[in-house]
Amino acid sequence: MASGREYLDFILEQLSGLENITYRPMMGEFILYYRGKIIGGIYDDRFLVKPTKSAMEIMPDADREIPYEGAKEMLLVDNVDNRDFLAELLTAMYDELPGPKKKR
Repeated sequence: MASGREYLDFILEQLSGLENITYRPMMGEFILYYRGKIIGGIYDDRFLVKPTKSAMEIMPDADREIPYEGAKEMLLVDNVDNRDFLAELLTAMYDELPGPKKKR
């Protein structure tokens, strides 16, 4: 099941307090970037983030879900209605995320 544009728009609105949130469509889903780094994405209308140390500390009881077959587990963000929480989560995660890959 592909993700709907409506859910993406909702998440982008919730993240609108952060600068430089971008996305890229990929195979019916959406990869989300914060200041150029991949933070996670929208998969089957679920907001999933990479399981960084800080994300696991902020969401210790988060469900671990697989975004698509063959992928690594990610953390389900279920508190998507709280903009302050989302800003705190992404800001805490940022330094732990790898930088963008160099293009050849």
